[in-house]
Amino acid sequence: MTTDKDSRPPRLARVARWTDDRLAASRFVRSALDKIFPDHWSFMLGEIAMYSFVVLLLTGTYLTFFFVPSLRDVVYQGPYAPLRGVHMTEAYKSTIDISFSVRAGLVMRQIHHWAAIVFIGAILVHVCRVFFTGAFRRPRELNWIVGVAMLVLAIVNGFAGYSLPDDLLSGTGLRVAYSIILSVPVVGTWSAFLIFGGAYPASSIISRLFVVHILIVPALIVGLLTAHLAIMWHQKHTQFGGRGRTEDNVVGSPLWPSYAAKSVGLFSITAAVLAALGGLAQVNPIWIYGPYTPAQVSSASQPDWYMGWLDGALRVWPNVEIRLFHHTVGNTFFPGVLLPGITFTLLALWPFLEARFTGDHEPHHLLDRPRDRPFRTAMGVAALTFYVVLFAAAGTDVLAVYLHISENAIIWTFRALALGLPPITAWVAHRLCRELAASKAGKRQPPNIIVRTPDGGYDARPSAPLRTDSGIEPEPTPLSERG
Repeated sequence: MTTDKDSRPPRLARVARWTDDRLAASRFVRSALDKIFPDHWSFMLGEIAMYSFVVLLLTGTYLTFFFVPSLRDVVYQGPYAPLRGVHMTEAYKSTIDISFSVRAGLVMRQIHHWAAIVFIGAILVHVCRVFFTGAFRRPRELNWIVGVAMLVLAIVNGFAGYSLPDDLLSGTGLRVAYSIILSVPVVGTWSAFLIFGGAYPASSIISRLFVVHILIVPALIVGLLTAHLAIMWHQKHTQFGGRGRTEDNVVGSPLWPSYAAKSVGLFSITAAVLAALGGLAQVNPIWIYGPYTPAQVSSASQPDWYMGWLDGALRVWPNVEIRLFHHTVGNTFFPGVLLPGITFTLLALWPFLEARFTGDHEPHHLLDRPRDRPFRTAMGVAALTFYVVLFAAAGTDVLAVYLHISENAIIWTFRALALGLPPITAWVAHRLCRELAASKAGKRQPPNIIVRTPDGGYDARPSAPLRTDSGIEPEPTPLSERG
């Protein structure tokens, strides 16, 4: 015979039920698991960035146990023979020890570095996808600004982490950063002293960059990423138009189990690719560059790709200085401070500028095809062309050596390309979009077929509806979520 006590649920179940009665958590979880996500592959670009960031946090935590953020002078006596007896900072020595003396240290270093490269690249591609499809329009302007802020913080943190080993290449980058800060009128000198902790080379910069790199900026990125996902969750996803897709619903796969399985698979692939790169593809071999010495600069010095456009801008900008209100504005101020300021300010304000000039203030949940917005597409192509030219200009010294051409001639060539090529590519993109829109690309009428009539003649009749890879008439997924 069973008693009332035996028929009661287990204690853990009672605790869960008691908690749920007060928090109504099961209702939220049930609703969350039924959340619909679009099936289009381009929506995975943001997830690649997020998963790369997770790998960054994991590998960075491991490296933190062994890195010493100090500029104290020491003599290396480790296993790497070419550097034995060489004076170096503790920061550089600890990084060499991580590479050659710590178990799995080198592969962790390289995975961390590759993850940073992929992280920023995935954010940039994701931003381009959002821009060219118009996913930034009302009501998603705030989330666009959050995304731009994350891109800026990712670049800043990448540069900070890249500078920590205090090798000859990263030290040159810090010297350039110090000069850019000094070029700011009025406050430049004080700002450089505050950031570096004294005149260059200052003894506090590595320890300060270490705190910025492992604590301040990652915390800001985590906060912005949380806000980004929360806003997206509240506003629902955008989607490409098609059969069954409207401004009021989302058609795709539910979070559980379909989308969760895809996400777990994508995370596994991302982590596996980064691990393979870290184990097989050498990156940032600081033992070849040697320790940083202020009096030396290595030839063919280029930073990581996400800083290449800034380096190229510094190289191609003419030697021009101006006097303004009794203050000298150095030539490094324009490409080093003004250009990035204009770039990210215009990028953040683009949703408002487009709405102002087009008069479109309506909410949008369906995405544009780039061909349907010729002006926006042309502006995006022109901007990308401009920064790609600047990125290529970061290698003027390498091109001069391999092509046996004067570096001055190469610099003038890049100056001409930076000014002339963006308008040309913008015109081509605009013309191409107009032609595609005029011909109703992706909405072609099905071809006619010739059939024989009962009286023995011939007649042309339309064939079955044409399916295209543009997704104009896709089959709708049976699951949808109303806004």
